[in-house]
Amino acid sequence: MPPFTVRLVSSIADVAPVAWDACANPPGLSESEAEGERFNPFVTHAFLHALEASGSTGGRSGWTPAHVIVEDTARIVAAAPSYLKSHSMGEYVFDHAWADAYARAGGEYYPKLQVAVPFTPATGRRLLTAHDAPEGAREALIAGLREVRRQVEASSIHVTFPTAEDASRLERMGFLVRHGEQFHVLCDGFSNFDDFLAALASRKRKSIKRERRDALGDDVTVEWLTGSAIKPEHWDAFFTFYMDTGSRKWGRPYLTRKFFTLVGADLADRILLVMAKRGGRYIAGAINFIGDDALYGRNWGAIEERPFLHFEVCYYQAIDFARSRGLKRVEAGAQGEHKLARGYRPVVTYSAHEFADARLKRAVADYLKHERSAVARTIAHYESHAPFRRGEGGNVETLGENFDDADL
Repeated sequence: MPPFTVRLVSSIADVAPVAWDACANPPGLSESEAEGERFNPFVTHAFLHALEASGSTGGRSGWTPAHVIVEDTARIVAAAPSYLKSHSMGEYVFDHAWADAYARAGGEYYPKLQVAVPFTPATGRRLLTAHDAPEGAREALIAGLREVRRQVEASSIHVTFPTAEDASRLERMGFLVRHGEQFHVLCDGFSNFDDFLAALASRKRKSIKRERRDALGDDVTVEWLTGSAIKPEHWDAFFTFYMDTGSRKWGRPYLTRKFFTLVGADLADRILLVMAKRGGRYIAGAINFIGDDALYGRNWGAIEERPFLHFEVCYYQAIDFARSRGLKRVEAGAQGEHKLARGYRPVVTYSAHEFADARLKRAVADYLKHERSAVARTIAHYESHAPFRRGEGGNVETLGENFDDADL
């Protein structure tokens, strides 16, 4: 094994973009080598730098950058987007109960070391390695994460939304693996939205057509904006929508207005804004990020209440766009069982966890054993009620004609 140097980097600005991206999205990967993500926009240097430079992370956010990089004698060969956390917000893999239980037992759960893309529940590589990285680079990266945890006296390491392959690697290294679920549209076999509708059971097909008509009516139009077509006024309008959603959910919006300017400048061709307009002004919008294999829906907002407009702007327009680009799937973010009735399918997501305290590790391991079984049963239940015609949508064998949103 070649000699490696492991470094902790407190700002991604201290890493050359080309060096980071050679690990985050190595060029020329085959589908199997890419582990389903030939290009993931969220692990790019540009996206992570926009978070830091805009103040969305760092400072008093509770997300303190602590990126771990591995170098051989000449270059960076592996990296992990890592943060020291003083809370458990903005992760979408909830461990509040673990933190509370550990505190009641007299332990200190925070700080913890989080390997993740902040505020982004999208699966992707987390153990970033160059295509031609020497053998042992990933192991050196995991060892580096463990050393950072030890030196800062963090209670634990949490790797959220890794690929299945990264989750398996971490499990072999002693991490506990947790399962969750999301809802994605799998686009294989659908050349356009009509093909997608044709695969649905007739009752669901009629319901979606009605929703789309009611969402737009005679006075709402929808625009797709990407690349140089996205102007500052579009970001201004979208940020208003984003802030409105955050305030109505009694939450604190994480992303600053500056973030959208920065990410829009550096990743314009990887961004899709779906904007709804009525009476000459924008009334709703959704931001999506474009990978080579998937369209990732992220944030949405509206300043006018209109039935089904959320479904149209976030879900149906995303499917339309994904098929126009030949993408394989649409990921609509966390939660949302209501997506099932609209043709989104349940998929397993992963996280990996390691604890310094053996007592906490044993307790969490027992909990996860039961939780994984529960997740498997839930996904099987969702699949048994998928709204596709027999043999469509991934060989679903259940019609699901009598399954309504209320059943969820």
